[in-house]
Amino acid sequence: MASALLPILSPPVSRAAAFLLRTSPIPFRSRYSLLRSLLASASSPSSPTPRSLATMASAATPARRDLLMLGIETSCDDTAAAVVRGDGEILSQAIASQSDLLVKWGGVAPKMAEEAHALAIDQVVQKALDDANVSESDLSAVAVTVGPGLSLCLRVGVQKARKIAKVFGLPIVGVHHMEAHALVSRLVKKDLDYPFLALLISGGHNLLVLAQNLGEYVQLGTTIDDAIGEAYDKSARWLGLDIRKGGGPALEELALEGDPNSINFRVPMRQHKDCNFSYAGLKTQVRLAIESRNMCTDDIPISSATKEDRQLRADIAASFQRIAVLHLEDRCQRAVKWALKLEPSIKNFVVSGGVASNQYVRARLNHIAEKNGLQLVCPPPSLCTDNGVMIAWTGIEHFVAGRFEDPPPADESDDMQYDLRPRWPLGEEYSEGRSVSRSLKTARIHPSLTSMTQSALRN
Repeated sequence: MASALLPILSPPVSRAAAFLLRTSPIPFRSRYSLLRSLLASASSPSSPTPRSLATMASAATPARRDLLMLGIETSCDDTAAAVVRGDGEILSQAIASQSDLLVKWGGVAPKMAEEAHALAIDQVVQKALDDANVSESDLSAVAVTVGPGLSLCLRVGVQKARKIAKVFGLPIVGVHHMEAHALVSRLVKKDLDYPFLALLISGGHNLLVLAQNLGEYVQLGTTIDDAIGEAYDKSARWLGLDIRKGGGPALEELALEGDPNSINFRVPMRQHKDCNFSYAGLKTQVRLAIESRNMCTDDIPISSATKEDRQLRADIAASFQRIAVLHLEDRCQRAVKWALKLEPSIKNFVVSGGVASNQYVRARLNHIAEKNGLQLVCPPPSLCTDNGVMIAWTGIEHFVAGRFEDPPPADESDDMQYDLRPRWPLGEEYSEGRSVSRSLKTARIHPSLTSMTQSALRN
């Protein structure tokens, strides 16, 4: 039997549940029992009104700061955990990188990544708890990434989260990985209100969304093949760079030495007047540029390159980066127009995800924001890459809205089948943004987070 995550309560109950679960002077387990009594009464034929539900929940004074959330992230190649307070104070964060495996295999090998997660997960979670000076019994709930991502990797995190929740009787919040990248900006900028435009860019994703509310998004554009982070990583590898700290940072550093106009790469998809992305063709252009110049990058790493060879590699890196980011600029400019048409009150443009750590990317997208009267909001680099803080914070946002799952039953088997969502759209496509060239890789297995949220709010 598969276990479902991220159930969404009906609106009146959610408001009362949120009011109660923001914590109070009474112990959490007592509050949790009171909450479940409230929910049971709400489902009876003589259900109380929203006002009486709130009155029932107000038996204790809420203090959101006292809420403690453990966040666990294992969607791809980093094992991460963090403990965050309800008011956004980061008490700890821990991470185990798989950079050596990335170098060895030339990318993420799912089975190897799963094994690395399994070896690291206990130590990473324990370090997060120890650094925060808390134990599992102090937690209010556990948040964990359930998708999108690699199924084998997601399972490790979900299994650990459910084990903790089962032993200590804690609720669970299933988190959408890309929503977490968007919402961590609300931890950094406390006055960031909905609606806002968000560009989420990483090794596996290019996503332009209009964030209308918690759990409700309009997808303006996505990648039809490879994401920008994948293009950075592959180009860095082909150029013989040291990618132990990531291909993107290595290429960004080398590009500072090069001439960005030296090689005439073509900007992708300029004939398509939408907000979708494509980086597969640009990757091919980089590979052909290297091959046509008879560069022995496989045998000669950048550290051993001659001055002339290093300069040529730097020129390719700089030219690639200019075009890769110009493609982002084109799509974002159109997305701003679409977003303002749908929500004229937008004031902020959020850019997050691993590639948002790139300073050249930030500078160019800040130009787009300023040109359109928007403020660019970027998390610090440590919160752009995959991390436990963004999972914990997104868990907090859903938890106080009453969106969570009961603690697992005591007899739940550790090898049960979990409701993992490796392909899980964040929002519904904007009508003008639908692409006829969409790759089969985007076939939907799960309904979008937005459709799930809206369906629950209607019921």
